[in-house]
This record gives sequence, structure tokens and C-alpha cells, in this order.
Amino acid sequence: MDIRLKGRAEETKMQLKSSGRYALVPDDFEGVTPKVVVKAGDQVQAGDILFANKQFPQVGFASPVSGKVTAVERGDRRKVLAVKIDADAQQTYRELGKKDVATMDGKAVVEALLEAGIFGYINQLPYAVSTNPSTMPKAIFVSALRDKPLALDFEYEVRGQERDFQTGLTALSKIAKTYLGVGEGSALADMKDAEVCAFVGPCPAGNVGVQVNHLDPVNKGEVVWTIGDPTVVLFIGRLFNTGHVDLHRTVALCGSEVTKPVCADMLVGQELATLVAGSYDASHSVRIIDGNVLTGRQTTKDGYLGAHSSEVTIIPEGSQADELLGWIMPRTRQFSVSRSYFSWLMGKRDYALDARIKGGERHIIMSGEYDRVLPMDIYGEYLIKAIITGDIDRQEQLGIYEVSPEDFALAEFVDSSKLELQRIVREGLNILRKENA
Repeated sequence: MDIRLKGRAEETKMQLKSSGRYALVPDDFEGVTPKVVVKAGDQVQAGDILFANKQFPQVGFASPVSGKVTAVERGDRRKVLAVKIDADAQQTYRELGKKDVATMDGKAVVEALLEAGIFGYINQLPYAVSTNPSTMPKAIFVSALRDKPLALDFEYEVRGQERDFQTGLTALSKIAKTYLGVGEGSALADMKDAEVCAFVGPCPAGNVGVQVNHLDPVNKGEVVWTIGDPTVVLFIGRLFNTGHVDLHRTVALCGSEVTKPVCADMLVGQELATLVAGSYDASHSVRIIDGNVLTGRQTTKDGYLGAHSSEVTIIPEGSQADELLGWIMPRTRQFSVSRSYFSWLMGKRDYALDARIKGGERHIIMSGEYDRVLPMDIYGEYLIKAIITGDIDRQEQLGIYEVSPEDFALAEFVDSSKLELQRIVREGLNILRKENA
């Protein structure tokens, strides 16, 4: 189901003047327990390691900029929330040397990614977590099809960077067979060193987990690496072509509350204030989302761009909504999945949806509504119930190794029980990973 929202960003870029404040957030890398290797006051170059995965110390995470580490922010039980950096006026890079990927083998590619601190941007199934080099995958899946609401078309971002994208695909293909998922008629269909697969249909056809399910499903004991954020392939390609870490990406400022939705080039971890300042009416109650409306994380204008975010979305919070008689009125301008309103008779239109849940949590209704928006050979409702009850054997039988939380994003949107399905799936995957460790 495609959710048509107002506020799609125009394919034009505005120039941003950075505030110089950056932060790398460990929570952007699912499954990583960070071990910080810098301290406040240290001077770092772009590409220097800020923290590593405690379980796999060879997997580090690189600084997006050169500058001074100002703070290692911690929360409850000393959990690392962010490593903050004030950028230098003149950027310097840790030189890693240009490499010809055509002459490298898979082991050399992995070692180069580990040395550069960008290996952790690659995820894996099962468990939908940041992967590790201890287990080689049977295949690597890259999705270059973005079809979530207001998503920025990757073909716009990659324009002029095709060489870097091709280098990244070639490097991945040295590790394992690589699949590239694209939309029908995509300009990326002629990419080499990958099996290009065109997907047709509404959201979530672009989910890398859905593509894995249709091409080469994951069975117990198997591992595939996934890249649902195709900009990561650009990161990899730039590394080999330039010899240093470059974490620039194109970000769409979008949403119905944005005065002028446009795009901008930003660095991973860049402060959002430079992007969102003056972009919306401050008198309105709004929700700022780092990412898209289905899977993004609520943030503030003082937050930082996530490692995998290609959109910053601003929508109404809904706290100021005043609707006469609530849902019972025969409305023609509000969205309804079940056609409870007459808006479906008015043809295709874009909606300005707010952040309200519009209902309370209740028992699961076995209506098959998840199946209508989950194009995988999985019984979604039964799997959710098995996770809630903690029945691990049942979860395995129902295909939990094949799913990631984002696969249930649309099911969460249409769920009449108002359950936080993505949170439930994530907790189930975490428990399963712990049990199988």
C-alpha cells in the first residue's frame, strides 16, 4: 500500500552552512554494544574510529569529520548515547590509499572496510542487526528502490556518482553473490557484477527483507548480508576510489509542515538545526522525524542526522486537532485504509496526516489485515502472537529469521489493535539472538 502524503521534496538542492557540530549515535547501528575508543578533548581525523562493537572489536565506526571530541554523552547505566565532535574549519582525512577492487578478493575487501570503519553499516538477516565478519554470507542483497512515503528517489542521489556505486557493487560481489533490487525501468538496471532484479508494486516492495524473501529466503543456520540503505554502497565505492572515508549523503527535507520541501547534501551525524531552522511555522505543534514516517525516529531540531536516514520529515503532531464528533462524521478529506470515510471516492490525492494513533491499544483482532500489507510468505498475526507469548519454537516455525522490524511498518500503520509491531518484532529478534548465541 502506497501512503500518499503531502510535502514531497523537490529534486533541487539547497546549500547548507554547517554549524560544525556532529555526533555519531551507536543506536543507529542495531545490535551494536559500543566500546568508545576516544575521550573528550581528543583530536580526530575524518575516518578515525570513535567506537567499536564490544562483541566484535575489529568492527569500528568512523568519524564523519575531523575535529575535537567534545563529549561522550551517556544515559542510564552509562549507556553511550552519542560521541560528539566539533568539526575543524579545514577538514583532514585519514588516508587509507586508493585500491583497485578488480584485483582484490573478498577477504581483502572486508579487511579494507574494517580498517575504514564503515563495515558496520552493512546489516544481516537473521536478526536484522549490524553484521560481523566472523560469518560469511551466502549472498548480499542491496535495495536501491525507495518506496516508503515521501522517500527520496535514490536515482536522483546517485546521479553523477555512478562510478562510485559501481565500485561499491564490485567490491561487494568479491565477498558473495550480490543482488541489486531496483524499480521497473530503473537507470541502474545496467550495473555490472550484481544480479539486477526489478520489483514492481506498491510499498514495501523496496524493503530489502521482502526482496530476500522473494529471491533467496533465509533458513535457520544461514546468513545473508543486507543493505537497505543504498547510500552505503556509495560510501564503499568512495572509499576505494578516493582512499578515504566520505560519509556525505543527499537528504530530503519533507513533510506537510515544511514550507519548501527540498534536498540538501549532509554528512552522517550532522546537526539537524542547520537543515530545519526556519523551514516550518514555529507556532505549529510538529513532530520532527529522523527518517521516514513509517520507520524513522522522533527527534528535535537539536538532534543529529542518523547513519541510515535519507529523509528528515516534519508532520503535524495532532495535539492541536479539533474534530467535531470525531470519527463519526462522513469525511471526504481524511485518509482511511478501510474506506470508513468517503475520501476514497474523491480520487487519488495527497494527505496531510498527523502523528496521532487515533485509538487505544486492544486485543489482536484476527482479521488478516497484516497479510494485505505484508507481501511475504509469512503469517504475520500468528508470528506476532508467538513473539508476545515468548514461544521460540513457534517463532522459528513461522519464519522469524526472515523478517526485520521494518517489514511490519505498514502492518503497524493499518493495525486496528494499535500495537507497536516494530518494537515487538525487534524485542523478539533480540531474545532469539541471545538464546542462539
